[in-house]
Amino acid sequence: MSPYMVGILVPLVFTLVMRNSKKEKQRGVPVDVAGDAGYVIRNHRFEFPVDSWWEGITTLSELFEQSCTQHHHNSLLGTRKLVSREVESSADGKSFEKLHLGEYEWLSYGQVFQLVSNFASGLSQLGHERVERVAIFADTCDKWFISLQGCFRRNLTVVTIYASLGEEALCYSLNETEVTTVICGGKELKKLEAIGGQLDTVKRIICIDDEFPSETSLVTGSNSWMITSFSDVERLGRENPIDPELPLAADIAVIMYTSGSTGLPKGVMMTHGNVLATVSAVMTIVPGLGSKDVYLAYLPLAHILELAAENVIAAIGSSIGYGTPLTLTDASNKIKRGTKGDASMLRPTLMTAVPAILDRVRGGVRKKVEDTGGFSKRLFDLAYSRRLSAMNGSWFGAWGLERLLWNFLVFRKVRAILGGHIRFILSGGAPLFPDTQRFINICLGAPIGQGYGLTETCAGGTFSEYDDTSVGRVGAPLPCSFIKLIDWPEGGYLTSDSPKPRGEIVVGGPNVTVGYFKNEEKTKEVYKVDESGIRWFFTGDIGQFHSDGCLEIIDRKKDIVKLQHGEYVSLGKVEATLIVSPYVDNIMLHADPFHSYCVALVVATQASLEEWASRNEIKHDTFSELCEKEQTLKEVYGSLIKAAKEASLEKFEIPTKIKLVSEAWTPESGLVTAALKIKREVIKKAFSQDLDKLYSS
Repeated sequence: MSPYMVGILVPLVFTLVMRNSKKEKQRGVPVDVAGDAGYVIRNHRFEFPVDSWWEGITTLSELFEQSCTQHHHNSLLGTRKLVSREVESSADGKSFEKLHLGEYEWLSYGQVFQLVSNFASGLSQLGHERVERVAIFADTCDKWFISLQGCFRRNLTVVTIYASLGEEALCYSLNETEVTTVICGGKELKKLEAIGGQLDTVKRIICIDDEFPSETSLVTGSNSWMITSFSDVERLGRENPIDPELPLAADIAVIMYTSGSTGLPKGVMMTHGNVLATVSAVMTIVPGLGSKDVYLAYLPLAHILELAAENVIAAIGSSIGYGTPLTLTDASNKIKRGTKGDASMLRPTLMTAVPAILDRVRGGVRKKVEDTGGFSKRLFDLAYSRRLSAMNGSWFGAWGLERLLWNFLVFRKVRAILGGHIRFILSGGAPLFPDTQRFINICLGAPIGQGYGLTETCAGGTFSEYDDTSVGRVGAPLPCSFIKLIDWPEGGYLTSDSPKPRGEIVVGGPNVTVGYFKNEEKTKEVYKVDESGIRWFFTGDIGQFHSDGCLEIIDRKKDIVKLQHGEYVSLGKVEATLIVSPYVDNIMLHADPFHSYCVALVVATQASLEEWASRNEIKHDTFSELCEKEQTLKEVYGSLIKAAKEASLEKFEIPTKIKLVSEAWTPESGLVTAALKIKREVIKKAFSQDLDKLYSS
């Protein structure tokens, strides 16, 4: 019997035998919080918020030292060896760097702890005082993590800054926090040199790149910097050890500068206790966390999602292998053809991801299936539809023999893209489109836990449980948090709404941070402490509770625009719907209260459009020229209309006109954040003339 026929008959038999009615599992339960209005839900397993999972542990430095003692010989931090670096040129004359990366080389927990202790001592020997702040301004790597833990052992507050931050925001962040020592990479050092005359307090630069020479000095304007290498600081501390000066739970561990979507960044002050609460809560959600797990780290450590995740991994004796978004898979842009990407080499079991990354994985798989065609495509489509119906039907179909059958026949090739061993993915940083969540869940054979949190809540808020296969929701409250909805009458969202309470989301618990650095006015506006002592953060997001206590994000105050005739448009909701088009790499919807319709800026997906142009014999010299053609606009716009109709968008929500953008929006361009969320105001300013033309034409 052919695999195709087996795929039809086996699922039918099992579904008929095993289908049964399921009682809804309660994942969050209502709770009364004294003296506060609103509808409050807590985690179903914990009556009170969890602040530490480990007895006697109150800070991140204590947790790290305990783990290094318990897992002394286990591998902790892994980095790939650079075999070669090459430059390739494309047909239009652009140059691309391609890397050949080798095996992972590992440092054990014991080795890392020694490096951390040496680096902490070296900082003091270098002249860095306890009252001074350290900034880490670098891409994610092992030395970033070691530097962080080294600072904690001296009770130093670390200012985290995205490596992609622009000059104005970088200068603002360093001056506002009066940083005296900056830990950075080689390319970040060049950015610092460019603004050196504007930095008021910087005295020392520690460069983490291996090829950086020994101690030098640099005069920038009226300032003089001492520049030294990470290895020299570590050696200095090894030769001159100093006893640690460990922090307390209430001490500020991190001032984290957001790459916010509007205005200058705000510095969020996080205590050791705040971050520890989120780390502790995650321990209760993902089952079976332990020393056999391997985590692929590639998101910015200056983002709280990644910082919290790596501290979880280090706490349980697991291994962290470092990669980058541009070397993640075998087909990634910077990987030399025929060599392995980070995931293939590391074969991780755990990952965090932002929706933009998962959307690209989904798009890549879909494109490959379409290109292959024939029997392979029919088998894939059958497998996908059967897995989807099984997940929506019987428990047995979702997790039993049928799952094993399809994984073996079809989906193991897809799983191989991320190394073949993924058992859990956490998605955070932005809403994940339901179709992408289903697709990744089915094709990887592993659950995606959608989380909801903010920098201001140390990434803690809600988290989908391992056995929750629903989509479009962000789970029940984490054990460290209460989640409250409060009325927002102006937007029409009330906790008394039926059948689901709706309102602005407010997060309370030990993970809620202290406030914004040197910004008491903004802190008082969005942080409140109730009479029972619970600290709350008012998010500005709009949510609704499902009957099982899980939260769904349905809107955001700032994203709602009232059109000329009184209709309300949720920009984020429409963008999340339209980005599923195979031609769309990114999109920004624009609505103007003085018009009755919307327009959109669409960043085109080059590979998909080039393939369409080739099939239809549309001649062009450059991709930019292709994006200007009338046929291209019609094709892309048609795909948007199709996506809008499938999602049942209202007519006024669908953009009437679009502008195709040929250049990708990247953190380096300043048009998206490090978590790849669009910077709406920055994009509006950069494309103001294009938007004006769309409305006037």
